[in-house]
Amino acid sequence: MPGPDNLFTLAQSIAKGKNAGIFTTLGLCTGLLVHITAATVGISAVIYHSTLAFTLVKYAGAAYLLFLAYKSFKEKGSTVNLEAEDSLNYKSLYKKGIIMNLLNPKVSLFFLAFFPQFINYDDGNVPIQMLVYGILFLVQTFIIFTLISIFAGKVGYFLRKNPTASKKINFIQGSLFALIGLKMAFSQK
Repeated sequence: MPGPDNLFTLAQSIAKGKNAGIFTTLGLCTGLLVHITAATVGISAVIYHSTLAFTLVKYAGAAYLLFLAYKSFKEKGSTVNLEAEDSLNYKSLYKKGIIMNLLNPKVSLFFLAFFPQFINYDDGNVPIQMLVYGILFLVQTFIIFTLISIFAGKVGYFLRKNPTASKKINFIQGSLFALIGLKMAFSQK
């Protein structure tokens, strides 16, 4: 199942167009830089082993998503403007992407659970190896999320052209944010 970041990019692209998804992706990737650095220097391990730190990050992320859901629900019933993509606040989308990624503790856990399997401990330089794998992950994430943004932006364009579908986009986006937020809130390590 796609993770919160994939779904977040998808929702932004459908509701606001491919550029919204791409700027959200840039923010998500900036957040990944923080996670890569944290994994490289060992901060992710501290979060993983601290139940309090993990819980705080998890609930902050869930609260942020529920806040975004609330904002989408407030706009429910209004049609989504086709020209909205021209008037987007790209800085705001970029910041949303960063916040979304930083408040997702599952990303830190991913680096702790997945990457160590590929580390050659006999070679030494474990932090350098983590950094290299992290950058490779960042590049593939950027490519995949950009492709998601382009595809979802095209689908969203057709949906936004249809007045009936257009009125439901904010409700669907809000529902998606709420589901992701609730899933995050009730998830375990």
